[in-house]
Amino acid sequence: MDINYTGAPAEKQAALLKKSSGVSFMKFKKIFYSQKVAPYVFVIPFIFSFFFFWVYPLITAFTMSFQDIGAITSEWIGFANYAKLLKDNVFHIAVMNSCKYMFFTLVLLIPFPMLFAVLMDSHLVKAKGLWKAVLYMPALTSVVISGTLFRLMFTEYTTGQMNIISSFLGLGTYKWLKMGWSGMLALLIVACWRWTGVNMLYFLAGLKSIDSSLYEAADIDGASGWQKFRFVTLPLLKPTSVYVLTISVYAGLSMFLESYMLWAGNSSPNNIGLTIVGYLYKRGIEKNDMGYACAVGVVLLVVALIINFAQLILNGTFKKEES
Repeated sequence: MDINYTGAPAEKQAALLKKSSGVSFMKFKKIFYSQKVAPYVFVIPFIFSFFFFWVYPLITAFTMSFQDIGAITSEWIGFANYAKLLKDNVFHIAVMNSCKYMFFTLVLLIPFPMLFAVLMDSHLVKAKGLWKAVLYMPALTSVVISGTLFRLMFTEYTTGQMNIISSFLGLGTYKWLKMGWSGMLALLIVACWRWTGVNMLYFLAGLKSIDSSLYEAADIDGASGWQKFRFVTLPLLKPTSVYVLTISVYAGLSMFLESYMLWAGNSSPNNIGLTIVGYLYKRGIEKNDMGYACAVGVVLLVVALIINFAQLILNGTFKKEES
């Protein structure tokens, strides 16, 4: 709509300008409220944040992994950082520690929270809201605080809670955080204390989506509690189980702060508590070798993607549903 303001009185010009603004606003409102445009408006903030906080850092880190980055200048060195990783025994220890931690957390933090969720969903447990709050509360606790408390619990002195318990059982005292098996045990206890309630709530949400009529039909057929769990609950909890498995793989491989606080730093005896992210922090922040640290991060991403894609394929996530 073309409006000519030339030669018109001031009042008429103001009226024409107001009319033009109204027309423009109506056009903008029509576009904004369009069913085709509105969805894109809502996803724009996510798209910007995704590219700014994930895609751009990922591309930058991948590029930096091929460079030798100094305080002022950087030099392109190709695959030298990755070749160095293949011969780095400390990095191999960190990878092994992270993989062991991930494996044991999967063993502990998927079946047990699932069983707790089934019990919580049954009529056997009273005061369910209280138990949910109690089990979820550790996740709200700062890792710095909880890591410090667990470090005091696992201290090698006789006043530590773990040594008090082991002495009471006649097992003597241990230097818990100076041995490989006990150091891993401490990390797993921290993980179970912190994440059992969270995973239990995931499985509770999955249980709420199961139609109760299926259990009623199973009761009519004379199914036992175990049969209902095996043939009704487990299959229908598969989407939740796959989700918990996926995030647990990533959480296990990327664990850092728990280990850092448990050993009061990034230096544990014989690197028994060193993880992949801990080694990334050691090389990138403590030794200012950002190119090598980025190579460690890229390897971590690749390992996590391979494991997760493998388990998603094995679980049939990418299979097309039959019509």
